[in-house]
Amino acid sequence: LSALQNWFYLNGLSLNPDKSDAIWFATAQRSRTLVPAASINVAGTAVTVSETITTLGVTLDSQLTLGPHVAAITKSCNYHIRALRHIRSSITDDMAKSIAVSLVSSRLDYANSLLYGTSDSNILRLQRIQNNLAKLVLQNYQTSSLNAIHSLHWLPIKRRVDFKIATLTYKLLQSRVPSYLASTLQPQVNIRDTRSSELELLHQPRITTAIGSRAFHIAAPAVWNKIPLNIRQSPSIISFRRRLKTHLFTVTD
Repeated sequence: LSALQNWFYLNGLSLNPDKSDAIWFATAQRSRTLVPAASINVAGTAVTVSETITTLGVTLDSQLTLGPHVAAITKSCNYHIRALRHIRSSITDDMAKSIAVSLVSSRLDYANSLLYGTSDSNILRLQRIQNNLAKLVLQNYQTSSLNAIHSLHWLPIKRRVDFKIATLTYKLLQSRVPSYLASTLQPQVNIRDTRSSELELLHQPRITTAIGSRAFHIAAPAVWNKIPLNIRQSPSIISFRRRLKTHLFTVTD
């Protein structure tokens, strides 16, 4: 913090403690034995440690459960769903779908790659939002949620997370930027079996903790290696996204 403060001063900038947030991150097991300080000193001012912070529209909690973030998304989406319900009978199906995608689905998709490996309860809460939205757009509350989503050609929440990570991985492998992410993706090398190079798989580091498995350099190879080779070899991002979406509709696990 002292080095950061000095850097600000040397570059003619000001570090404002009143606009600073502080948080301790730890696993659930570690947090039971951790006794964090109640505040930290920033530019001579005590900044109180919070249980959650919001950065770039994402609410992070101290154990990275993303429960508060999902709660915030749920609240925001429900607000727009109620508003859409009031005018649904006065607009066409195409208009309803466009509004649903722009006001609700966009919120479900924002930063959703962070939801990889999150709890089933978090995924279920968001899936209920999408289910209600689909039935509202179709004005058919008797059909099953799965049929409603498929008829609109919407991927379920869990598949949308995989879709986002796979798309990001494809872009990184093609462009190698940003380098700090691209450098974490390495091809799988197996001395005894040369088929791994032919399959163009990514090396998946071993991990022993659940929270560690959610890191990008672990999640990206896990998602990428499950995609059929012909899709991973798509010539463009447009064809990759189209083929991947079709494939994910057939995945049942």
